[in-house]
Amino acid sequence: MEFRFTGTGDSAQVPRFGCDCRACTRARVFSSHQRGPCCAEVRVDGRRYLLDAGRMDLAHSCELERPAAFFITHYHADHVQGLFHLRWGTGADIPVYGPKDPNGCADLYRNSGILDFQPGLKPFKALGLDGMTVTPVPLNHSKPTLGYCLDDGGTRLAYLTDTCGLPGATERFLREWGPDIVVLDACLPASQRETRNHNNITQALEIITRLDPPRAYLTHISHELDAERLAEPVALPPKVRFARDGETLEDWHRLDAVC
Repeated sequence: MEFRFTGTGDSAQVPRFGCDCRACTRARVFSSHQRGPCCAEVRVDGRRYLLDAGRMDLAHSCELERPAAFFITHYHADHVQGLFHLRWGTGADIPVYGPKDPNGCADLYRNSGILDFQPGLKPFKALGLDGMTVTPVPLNHSKPTLGYCLDDGGTRLAYLTDTCGLPGATERFLREWGPDIVVLDACLPASQRETRNHNNITQALEIITRLDPPRAYLTHISHELDAERLAEPVALPPKVRFARDGETLEDWHRLDAVC
């Protein structure tokens, strides 16, 4: 399995428009600290699968290499906005898997173009693809939301964003499934104790401690968390790191654990 973070930010992204905090100021100077909408890509047996579709350059990316399918975590705009342009393309339809959500996002369902929206995935029911099994798991968010457990027969990766905590059934499944890698929402700084739709860094680390995977990445990072890290660096366990846009699983050992 080849996995790459194509975006690691929240809906405001980093830099956030009009913000002059330390994190946003740094990101305007150093592009390596920018964070686009949270999404990722997976390659298995020569096929490219996309997790979420929030990047506004999505149509260009898909023109360079057409994806085998999309897996949408939920239908908030920052996770599907790239589909609005892509849908009016030409060529073979592209399957789009996601949670059962009768509202979706705006008119994507009614005017789907080349997007072939599949029936809503059933939690904990595995979907077999060429070279990979995908098992959706429920998450805690303000719209119906799924995480995805990916297994290519060699690596098990759990992609869990957006969520505030984990439903009990999901956490029990993950403990039994035994992921090698967990990618988890850690949107908010520790100072934000009242959380509703996303984990703060403290909650995320507590979840990772309970799941105890060999490796874990934190994603869906807000500018507030990046700014708090600049003011007071966060000490992460050795097996945990903050994800960066463009990072791959192979980058783990050559990048600093705190960045």
